[in-house]
Amino acid sequence: MFAIVLGLHFYVFYRLWCMMPVSTIMWRTLFIVSAVIVVSSFFLSALIGNNLPSSVTSIMYRVGTSWFFIFVYLLILFLLLDLLRLTHLFPIHRFMYGSWIGFGVLAGFLTVVMSLGYFKYINKEKVELSLEINKDVAVSSLKIVAISDLHLGYGIHKKEFEQWVQLINKENPDIVLIAGDVIDNHPRPLYEQNMAQAFKQLKTKYGVYAVLGNHEYISGVSKSIDFLKEAGIIVLRDSIAFIDDTFYLIGRDDRTNKARKSIEELTDTLDKSKPFIMLDHQPYHLEEVEKNNIDLQISGHTHHGQILPISWITNRMYEKSHGYLKKGNSHIYVSSGIGIWGGKFRIGTQSEYIVINLNIKQNH
Repeated sequence: MFAIVLGLHFYVFYRLWCMMPVSTIMWRTLFIVSAVIVVSSFFLSALIGNNLPSSVTSIMYRVGTSWFFIFVYLLILFLLLDLLRLTHLFPIHRFMYGSWIGFGVLAGFLTVVMSLGYFKYINKEKVELSLEINKDVAVSSLKIVAISDLHLGYGIHKKEFEQWVQLINKENPDIVLIAGDVIDNHPRPLYEQNMAQAFKQLKTKYGVYAVLGNHEYISGVSKSIDFLKEAGIIVLRDSIAFIDDTFYLIGRDDRTNKARKSIEELTDTLDKSKPFIMLDHQPYHLEEVEKNNIDLQISGHTHHGQILPISWITNRMYEKSHGYLKKGNSHIYVSSGIGIWGGKFRIGTQSEYIVINLNIKQNH
């Protein structure tokens, strides 16, 4: 896999090299140095970032991960251009070698696409759902704000997260549910920025609950849980909270843990007349949700691919890559995430928070 990725990078840089309209030693040297920096930045941030000042690691992380998404589009564009060149249907050849026009069009296209992607990311989408379940409880409604995939850390800082807190508090929720991946790759920057203080600004009736995602495993499970608890978040790891003697909140451990409990094991002894709300970071085996009579499941993880055409791949990987799905009497929502992994671009997808008005009707 590494050899394939390296080969594709070589192809993209070779094509850029050929297209460069200036061939002086200074510009060629600058090109080589820039190529080495953008390719190595992410790997260096992952390998030694925690031993460097956070400000340095943050720059390396943002440069490296932003390059990944730019690389995807460059790869697609150059492959298409080469196909056109080989067909001889269009006089594309002269724009691919030492051409100011070709280079300018390419730079302009990338600037426009990535800028639009950035503005799409920073403008969070509010998704409103009104769902109905039939259960024997006195409460007639529950207002939930659900988020997933915050990826707080070297890429997303406290100032940005505080804006999300304001969006959530405006909804005056009964409960806030976080479907995993609060931490991106290490809790260190969250402690340094006192991110726990921002979490404590969330205002709810019943509290803030979260489950672990695969990135909590990447960050270190025990360290991640320690931070979440310090932030005032109730962590459910293959465990259940019975809230206000009214509804069950079931939190599954991430499927990274191969020994996690099944839904049946978690719900077998529960009162089936009460509402079952479940958090499970990765939206696999949704038939089990229906089979075990879960009223509402909230998941994340997919990011819906973050950008086209990766979202086409996630559509093939998951029964539901993003959005609402009803299976039998079970309501399922897979969030594309409020945050993002790496470069802050959303192209053909959205960063979102979900406001769920759960209407509970009495069984008769």
